[in-house]
Amino acid sequence: MKRKKVAVLFLISCLLIITSIYVSNKVIINNAEGKLFYNIENIPKNKVGLLLGTVKYLSDGRVNLYYQFRLDAAVELYKAKRIDFIVVSGDNGSKGYDEPTDFKKDLITAGVPEDKIFLDYAGFRTLDSVVRVKEIFGQTSVTIISQQFHNERALYLANHYYIKAIGFNAKGVSGKKAIKVQLREYLARVKVFVDILFNIKPKFLGKPVEIK
Repeated sequence: MKRKKVAVLFLISCLLIITSIYVSNKVIINNAEGKLFYNIENIPKNKVGLLLGTVKYLSDGRVNLYYQFRLDAAVELYKAKRIDFIVVSGDNGSKGYDEPTDFKKDLITAGVPEDKIFLDYAGFRTLDSVVRVKEIFGQTSVTIISQQFHNERALYLANHYYIKAIGFNAKGVSGKKAIKVQLREYLARVKVFVDILFNIKPKFLGKPVEIK
């Protein structure tokens, strides 16, 4: 009898997890409808593009394609005059690990003027990046730059925090790494709603930064 109760509880738990993943995924995808752009020709202009950070190099020393494709997308937006400034938001939580500075160097190399780039060193999570672009950098309308799956989640957060946002989708990545990233993304989407439910705040805020 005891084993039967444990089995029933286990099945109920599995069902709740699967339902949570399905519903979270569906709601986030639906929210992004009409807000995602793949082509530079038809994307509306925004003053600021929010470039979401990621690590530049993989553990084997190769350049992370998620990084490279986001960089390419940000440069394309700027050169097409669809954004005037770029806020690079990423993790700089430990010595020797600095996502925003890596992006800044490569943006400058690609032809984006240094005075058009602003760095957010406290973008430890997507939630932090989205909230801080409003609370620290004063933007209530932005173009978010990342891969589609990431943009979808960021757009939902932006909508929750009353930010008018659209997403410019960087080229996607395929292969084993992409599968692992996608599996983590399903859990991250559930966490979006947990964070909202418990009113989770960014790790740091700070003094406002004027973009002009």
